[in-house]
Amino acid sequence: MQVFSKTVSILSITLFALLGSSAGFTQTLTPTITANDAAYQAFGGKEGIKNVVDAFLPIVLADPRIKDKFKDADVERLGFLLTEQFCDLLGGPCQYSGKSMRKTHADKDITNAGFNALAEDLQIAMDKQGIPSSLQNKLIAKLAPMQSSIVTK
Repeated sequence: MQVFSKTVSILSITLFALLGSSAGFTQTLTPTITANDAAYQAFGGKEGIKNVVDAFLPIVLADPRIKDKFKDADVERLGFLLTEQFCDLLGGPCQYSGKSMRKTHADKDITNAGFNALAEDLQIAMDKQGIPSSLQNKLIAKLAPMQSSIVTK
């Protein structure tokens, strides 16, 4: 249960970080050299990550705990940025082009409870896409350090 809670917290951070990050949005992905893209490949590459994000966003937008935080969000842009960020974090050939997490969430009044709700939703989406727990934990471990930049309340 503790691992699930930590996983949920990390994922929530990333999603809230992307909320409202319209500046810096771009349709191009800049390749980066990576020493280890095993996690990226295990997720199914960019298409597999996009599938997770596509499953995730409807869950978030229906979650009564956090859906109001996304009422003004450009969901298409958010999906693009999440796919880009997850690809980057998992060692893929993408570079996240959105704003910093701190800047994006500065005026969003994100709480730890909201952050955790988002992380839970991401875990549900990854489960629905058949992502093994060990791979989910790798993404969560990359997202977790962002919590301090996202939670503002």
